[in-house]
Amino acid sequence: MSPSRLSAGDKAPAFALLDDTGATVKLADFAGRRVVLYAYPAAMTPGCTTQACDFRDSLDSLNAAGLSVVGISPDKPEKLAKFRERDGLTFPLVSDADKAVLTAYGAYGEKQLYGKTVTGVIRSTFVIDVDAKGKGVIERSLYNVKATGHVAKLRRDLGL
Repeated sequence: MSPSRLSAGDKAPAFALLDDTGATVKLADFAGRRVVLYAYPAAMTPGCTTQACDFRDSLDSLNAAGLSVVGISPDKPEKLAKFRERDGLTFPLVSDADKAVLTAYGAYGEKQLYGKTVTGVIRSTFVIDVDAKGKGVIERSLYNVKATGHVAKLRRDLGL
């Protein structure tokens, strides 16, 4: 079954998930700001490491443009902590072990992997405009993104 995808203008599903330090990160924490929520399949794998390091290396310019970054995967907080430490990641990584938030964002479901249909995390990125009350609206939703070069493309698309 294919997941239901979000589009620009859709309400962003609220979330409250544990990060790699054990603290709860909520969409409402970003009230009055824009946030890039990016979904990736598994910490410490080659593609996910490339993507995370690209976000890390672009964080200053994204922050300067008023964008915060949050990575989301089904990994447990302990694995996320190792990932953050190993690669010097400087933004929150949140754990969605039951995949409820990933599913709500349309970032978990059937996908093609090496020519086969499998169920898993669909590498996706969402730019969310969070109002002063902590409610988010999808500004951009990008599904089936490539791990390599995606952050540069996102920055170009956002005019950064």
